Amino acid sequence: MLWIPATIAAAAFQVARNAAQRSLMTGAGPWGATLVRFLFGLPFSCVFVAVALSMLPHAIGFSPAFFGWATLGAFAQMGATAALLVAMQRSSFALGTAFQQSGLPFAAIIGLLVFGDGLSAHAWIGILLATAGLTALSWPRRIEGPRDWSAAGLGTLSGASFAVSANAFRQAALALDPGHAVPAALVTVAIVQAIQAGSLGAWMAVFNRPSLMVVLRSGRVSLGAGLFGALASAGWFIALALAPAGLVRAVGVVEMPMAALAGRRLFKEHVSRWQWLFGGATALGVLLAALG
Repeated sequence: MLWIPATIAAAAFQVARNAAQRSLMTGAGPWGATLVRFLFGLPFSCVFVAVALSMLPHAIGFSPAFFGWATLGAFAQMGATAALLVAMQRSSFALGTAFQQSGLPFAAIIGLLVFGDGLSAHAWIGILLATAGLTALSWPRRIEGPRDWSAAGLGTLSGASFAVSANAFRQAALALDPGHAVPAALVTVAIVQAIQAGSLGAWMAVFNRPSLMVVLRSGRVSLGAGLFGALASAGWFIALALAPAGLVRAVGVVEMPMAALAGRRLFKEHVSRWQWLFGGATALGVLLAALG
């Protein structure tokens, strides 16, 4: 059951990383803020790799399947992160996190139909309950004029893309070394972040150099986002190497109350009673999924 504490730790670190990234949105834009987590997280991930390799009794053998899954997951995660940051900017930090969790049903369905990840009846009930709670939380409210669906649409796109990346990362780690899940997950993190930092950094150097310069000058905030991002990725990848993506995404919904508290303290955001109510329903779904 190591995957459960790994997921909870990853969720906590992810909230801290998202907060740091959101603070960079104004100057660096969504792609610059996205690059931060990969570029500044890569050195920390390389340290994790050194630890991982010392834990392995044999040399790792890379395969085309590993690089294929790692590359698919890397690009899906980049798009998901950018969409999430824009959704947060157009709604709130807490609701942006709720939008991100829309990947929960996608992750479970993709895992079942594509990879044959079997889940118990309790797990499916929990996933459905959590999904219903998330839908209610992320439903746009009418304040003045028509409802703004852009944040919900971007959040759903983000969730679907995160679901693809979660399943791809799980398959990459299994292709690398199914017998040693933790070291394989840490090595996968570093390879994926190298792909992301290299490809997105090169693209921005050609097409969006001003935002790239903002990222490179951001110093302490970017370094903090990189550290928290590397720790979050390590936790997610370890969990995904040990359990189906649907279950990991379900337990990862514990990120929501953490984000609500962070949004209230850091960004002075208010969470209404109905949001706490549906958040509780979502939490119950998470518990059922974890026990399933």
